[in-house]
Amino acid sequence: MKRAPDTVEVSAPGRVCLFGEHQDYLGLPVLSCAISLRVAIAAAAREDPEIRLELPDVGSREAFSLEGPLPYTKERDYFRSGVNVLRRSGFTFARGCDALVRGRIPINTGTASSSALVVAWIALLARMSDQQITLPPYECARHAHAAEVLEFGEPGGMMDHIAASFGGVLAIDFTPVPVASRQRTHLGSFVLGNSGEPKDTTGILARVKRGVLDAAARLAREDRRFSLASATEVECRKIGKGLPPSEATLIEGTIRNRELTAEARTLLAASAPDRRRFGALLNEHQAVLRDLLRISTPKIDRMLDAAMAAGAYGGKINGSGGGGCMFAYAPERTEFVAEAVARAGGEPFIVSADEGVRFNNRILD
Repeated sequence: MKRAPDTVEVSAPGRVCLFGEHQDYLGLPVLSCAISLRVAIAAAAREDPEIRLELPDVGSREAFSLEGPLPYTKERDYFRSGVNVLRRSGFTFARGCDALVRGRIPINTGTASSSALVVAWIALLARMSDQQITLPPYECARHAHAAEVLEFGEPGGMMDHIAASFGGVLAIDFTPVPVASRQRTHLGSFVLGNSGEPKDTTGILARVKRGVLDAAARLAREDRRFSLASATEVECRKIGKGLPPSEATLIEGTIRNRELTAEARTLLAASAPDRRRFGALLNEHQAVLRDLLRISTPKIDRMLDAAMAAGAYGGKINGSGGGGCMFAYAPERTEFVAEAVARAGGEPFIVSADEGVRFNNRILD
């Protein structure tokens, strides 16, 4: 049996969803961007099978033994679920570890802090296992999605885990299987703004996802050829005259978001993308999220207005919505935009595209 390495340090990035908010769990494409705010875990192997974790950013500690089964002791018990998911895939652990978890991603704000944590944890466990495996990005994302979402019956998709594992700007297709295509483009800086408003990720995901899926099922009963991947707004209005207004609005928003994502993807494929057009598309996406999916908030709207007035090219709410973060695309006048977001009541972070899972980078120094 191999002996696990004595020390491992790994980090994974947060992300912004550029285009395709509330699309991944429907099997529709998205554009994501890993950002230069990360979660890092530094671990030292123990001679016994104990896992001991220090989480000073949230004032918490955790400890458990790797001997025997690992029942969950709390909601979203990610450290135990990571071990359980990997064990089912054949990983074994003769030794535990002492680990320090630190992060710079604002928590519960739509920037995928929990997914970055789980991706980093899965990558670290695989490296410190008896098998000493460095997981390829997709395998890391798949195991992390299982540990965070499937294991606890959550409604989210796989975008966050793919974004954190691969890094960079990605076009992600989910049908028939997830495929991440790196976009070789340099967008420059964004200003991420934390509104400080708490968000109900599970509740909003359930409302939007359930509403869209119910509406799509009704439309499919009317026309078996119906597909969210190809239907037009005109077709939906024609076959969906009996839809409740709330469901019709969600379908309209879903199709508009799909089309905006496709246009942005074509734009990013250019050798020198039009940055102002990219910003304008972000604004159109925000209008759909605000008016049709109804996931924005008045404070987020004010922060976006302030960013635009200060020189941003565009922006939108980030994540499932109902609070949390927005971001503004600000490759120019970046500092002015950050100051404007702060004056509007947000906590600004200047970020850019970053790489995915990274080992032994001393981020905790």
